[in-house]
Amino acid sequence: MIQGSSPATALDDGIVATAEACLASVGQAREAIHGVIFGQERVVDLALVTILAGGHGLLVGLPGLAKTKLVETLGTVLGLDARRVQFTPDLMPSDILGTEILDEDAERRRSFRFVKGPVFTQLLMADEINRASPRTQSALLQAMQEHFVSVAGERHDLPRPFHVLATQNPIEQEGTYPLPEAQLDRFLLEIDVGYPDRAAERRILIETTGVEEQRAKSVMATEQLLTAQRLVRRLPVGEAVVDAILDLVRAARPEGGDPLVKGKLMWGPGPRASQALTLAARARALIEGRVAPSIADVKALAEPVLKHRMALSYSARADGETIEGLIGKLAEKL
Repeated sequence: MIQGSSPATALDDGIVATAEACLASVGQAREAIHGVIFGQERVVDLALVTILAGGHGLLVGLPGLAKTKLVETLGTVLGLDARRVQFTPDLMPSDILGTEILDEDAERRRSFRFVKGPVFTQLLMADEINRASPRTQSALLQAMQEHFVSVAGERHDLPRPFHVLATQNPIEQEGTYPLPEAQLDRFLLEIDVGYPDRAAERRILIETTGVEEQRAKSVMATEQLLTAQRLVRRLPVGEAVVDAILDLVRAARPEGGDPLVKGKLMWGPGPRASQALTLAARARALIEGRVAPSIADVKALAEPVLKHRMALSYSARADGETIEGLIGKLAEKL
């Protein structure tokens, strides 16, 4: 039975039936992913939130923390066609988007034919996106925003759904091109991938070094995922939750924000952050078996939604302030 419904957020019978089915399939998918990815429960849930909300995610973590395996597992479990691109400084936009080649038929007539690149998939892993040149980054990020690419003046639509999970190494910055803030804003969430705890690492050690390794199985079909994504956008959001989202986002701006951040920020989140937080809160509620988000969802998602949309001033850095600390203090006020 659906949890969290009330007269104020009651849904009609058709949506309730759809919600019941989606809750069951999303719960099975979540369980299947946790059965393969150990010790990263929060990361898995945030990645699911990103996809259910119809967005793109930026995974930030050190090598060897199962970022690639997570994307592969998500593709298998959710029934998505998944591909991976390893970004390097010499990667060109055409290597991702595709290119036109000159064909010649039996009668020696020549014509151009478009050969699709790896971006024409449903789940794309952009591995170490900050290693590619700004030109290549922009080509991918435009595709993320517009859901189509233009080659030689022709429009080519991307598949539905289309999601990008990009990875970034936070320590190895030599020979990289950091993503500009305007492009970072295209990512729904920034997901920090940390080390697993001792119990999880013990399980990883035992279960991945034997003869047989646990493999993911398909749980959802593409149409089920699209239905869940449509449902997320139809879930009701209470006035208290809307006010909490607006209070949080507006408080995190250097001009007109909370006195707590005065003089500590160079820039803050725009309206896209409010949209992202609303969608992500709905998706998190669905993952946890509810049909209406709460203020607790807003607090839980404050950091991954806002972190990459804010920057500290030089004086705040010198004083030892952190973006995570400021967001935490603002979220506590909700």
